[in-house]
Amino acid sequence: MTTAINPKLDRLDLRILCQLQRNGRITNVDLAEAVGLSPSPCLIRVKRLEQTGYITGYGAQVRLDKLSDTLTVFTEVTLADHRRDDFVRFESSIRGISEILECHLVSGGYDYMLKFTTRGINHYQTLIESLLERNIGIEKYFSYIVIKSPFVKSHYPIQELLAAAV
Repeated sequence: MTTAINPKLDRLDLRILCQLQRNGRITNVDLAEAVGLSPSPCLIRVKRLEQTGYITGYGAQVRLDKLSDTLTVFTEVTLADHRRDDFVRFESSIRGISEILECHLVSGGYDYMLKFTTRGINHYQTLIESLLERNIGIEKYFSYIVIKSPFVKSHYPIQELLAAAV
């Protein structure tokens, strides 16, 4: 990623982003056709979106349930103290834990919302106990085990979120 100044995006850029987040393997020719451009200008726009950091990577979406039984747990975490160093220490301590897929600092009745994916309840409990043993400032936590996920979207509604912007 470069430090170039981010240009203002137009409708074509947004269409490109929408198409690529739904299908990162789309060919440039098909992408150009889908957004109403010829291939060369389309490729130039994609490269610019990559260079300016709007596109940060491409990857496969894996059906984990086809590989193994897993458990998803959302965990609310409240820290004992609320100094800047307490937040930094907590975040840096959990950053390397593979089973924590998301970490959100939130407002409200607790400090963080974490999303875990584990092999099962015993695996989750082992992870939580190891976090508590690290003495990283956790005062309390509450766990919410996911029973079923009727849908999980893997793309953002870019055009709807930015409708007034372009």
